[in-house]
Amino acid sequence: MVIGIDIRFLAEGKRTGVEEYALNLLRGLFKTGTEHSFKLFANYWRGSSRLISSLGAYPNVTVYRFRYPNKLLNLSFKYLHRPHIDKLINGCDVFFYPNIIFGSTSSDCPVVSTFHDLSFELHPEFLSAKKRMWHRLVGPRRCANEATRILAVSKSTKSDLVAKYQLPAGKVEVVHSGISLPPKDLEERLLRVKTKYKLPANFILFFGTLEPRKNVLGALRAFEILKKNGKIKQNLVIAGSPGWLDKSFWQAVSSSPYRQDIQTIGFVEQADKLAVFALADVFLFPSFYEGFGFPPLEAMAVGTPVVTSSVSSLPEVVGEAALLANPYNVNEIAVCLQHLLVDQKLRQALIKKGWQRVQKFSWDKSAQQTLRVLQEAVSAKT
Repeated sequence: MVIGIDIRFLAEGKRTGVEEYALNLLRGLFKTGTEHSFKLFANYWRGSSRLISSLGAYPNVTVYRFRYPNKLLNLSFKYLHRPHIDKLINGCDVFFYPNIIFGSTSSDCPVVSTFHDLSFELHPEFLSAKKRMWHRLVGPRRCANEATRILAVSKSTKSDLVAKYQLPAGKVEVVHSGISLPPKDLEERLLRVKTKYKLPANFILFFGTLEPRKNVLGALRAFEILKKNGKIKQNLVIAGSPGWLDKSFWQAVSSSPYRQDIQTIGFVEQADKLAVFALADVFLFPSFYEGFGFPPLEAMAVGTPVVTSSVSSLPEVVGEAALLANPYNVNEIAVCLQHLLVDQKLRQALIKKGWQRVQKFSWDKSAQQTLRVLQEAVSAKT
């Protein structure tokens, strides 16, 4: 089977959840599907992408690089439905989009698309005007209807797709994302990372882009409740890049009566992320909506207990291995944090359950399931 894959979104070199999904899944596909050939469609004007170059190193992979101006290419895809990507890469049996994006393929080429979430449909208030416009132009509903098969990264996302777009349930396959296990030298990295980011001895960790959907203000308010009641000794460490509408967050931090106990460390390098998780006493992830949610599993993988939200995909992902709180109720978040910080028996139980939970998610399993869906899409078109 010859599989075409769109990897344009990797050209910027970012490592958000979508990029993590694509990089790890594709590597799994290339290693698992040794009997298949993979043709990667890349398009970027200048320079080179280290991430894309690394994918091209596999013997069963060919990277087709083009230098079309992205805006012109997207407009052509949108209004002319040309060029056909499968033709640009000299043909394929099936074409795979790991993320929704502008694109066009021949009518006889089966297409499989991954949907990570429907936040742009269900919670447009969490997106900037620019992102809302981008989604309207791409047309996710059209992408879903035109795809031969759809991969959903969670049962929650599948339910959203079926309900919102009136899709047949059989068209959507749930393929959970995987989780990468900690490096063997993690313990050796801890002191260096602690020094690098000037981390305190004891802290609650929030990790995510500083934007409304991640509910960073909820994390801050819950921490303030615990401090006000004199319940904890921990500081709050907030890690993540600035995001849309983060001004209110910075104002809340600067005016907090516990400002001296709050530390913002900004962007954390990929190589340091798991060490930061491991150094925390508790990981707090009170997001309002997630299609999957990698961070809670990453925290569990390094033995850090988790408090996360009781909404969207998060209960499905963490199972019974984390404490769940209503993200709209800061008092409930604070109570869960307090339980994990003072109840050692509960902490140890969740740490054990967390490690067991992580074992259920692997990129090899995700790759095998994805290959099966790709093969089914080919069969459906013949």
